[in-house]
Amino acid sequence: MNRISPQTLRRQAEVALAHGNPQLAANFRRAAELATLSDEDVLRVYEALRPGRSKYDELSDLADWLEAHGCPLTAALVREARDHPPTR
Repeated sequence: MNRISPQTLRRQAEVALAHGNPQLAANFRRAAELATLSDEDVLRVYEALRPGRSKYDELSDLADWLEAHGCPLTAALVREARDHPPTR
């Protein structure tokens, strides 16, 4: 199975930013980080971020793990989710 490369995703981020869409650019940059991980690890991140699935400490550990695996932007997103949980 072919995967999109991190380089392609970073280029898409540049295009999105050039066209005035910084949120899309940020999404592409995080996707570029996640493209370096295994499918299982990406699913782990996805599952952890679903509302009510993870406790504060679990999200902290996940963010640290992401940081250690070269995903600082995604780690920051996890910390933001940890610090600002959705209201019900």
